[in-house]
Amino acid sequence: MLSEELMRSARLLEIRTRRRVDNLFAGEYHAAFRGQGLEFAEVREYEPGDDVRSIDWNVTARTGRPFVKRFVEERQQTVVLAVDATGSQASGTRGKVKSALASECAAVLAVAAARNGDRVALLLFGGDFEHSGEHFVPPGRGRRHTQRVIRDILAHEPRGDGPTLDEVAASLVRTLHRRSIVFLISDFLDLAGEPAGENHDDRGLMRLARDHELVAIRTSDPAERRLPPSGLIRLIDPETRVARHALLSGKRTRRYRAHASARHNAAARRLARAGVDLVELSTDRPLIDDLARYFHRREGRR
Repeated sequence: MLSEELMRSARLLEIRTRRRVDNLFAGEYHAAFRGQGLEFAEVREYEPGDDVRSIDWNVTARTGRPFVKRFVEERQQTVVLAVDATGSQASGTRGKVKSALASECAAVLAVAAARNGDRVALLLFGGDFEHSGEHFVPPGRGRRHTQRVIRDILAHEPRGDGPTLDEVAASLVRTLHRRSIVFLISDFLDLAGEPAGENHDDRGLMRLARDHELVAIRTSDPAERRLPPSGLIRLIDPETRVARHALLSGKRTRRYRAHASARHNAAARRLARAGVDLVELSTDRPLIDDLARYFHRREGRR
């Protein structure tokens, strides 16, 4: 049973999200993620100026007059929001944790996809779901379905570790039976190291990127890469909740920054090798600006 407070939060997030989508980038989303192909519409008589490559030779032979095939943009698309609900998403130092950033991003994409006439599915993955570590909402459309997606995102707090991203990708490959657009929203910490051996070859991610249109959206916080220059700080592992104190010095801070930057870049390289677009979000920046910039880049490529 959903609490009244949760229902109210979901309604407020949906209202705020719809305003953002309508005011800022509904058009950008449509341009970036318009239909993935063409579907047959009709056969009609040839008219001067028609592309001769569209001539339907079978109908032309039967009638003795030239006819052409007409195609229209395929509009029915499925958008899958795969959202990381593991404990590492509970961290943040800019008045917002990464899980809140991920929830807002998923809500914006859900509303934008619904506005575009797309079907929306949700996959939450983390350690607080029974047995499989996943919670799946099948594809659907309409405002009530969008509201359910947003409510489910807000209902689950980040906790534990859960499946690896490669296991999540492999699960989506088994679940999705038609080509879809998949937004994988995570901090990608379990990719923050170079592949080493048979167990780390990212086959799930590579196959998901091959069979579907995969976009990786990374949530981050500035403190993950930049610590204070010196002083005593308290650190808490968000997945295990184990706390420890660390005395920082200039040398230690520089070493941490170098190590964090290397891990950050390693995850980006693994996604690039899998052929995945990467969008960077941060708790200290408006997510709409980062998403809109990506949509513009994507539209330019198309």
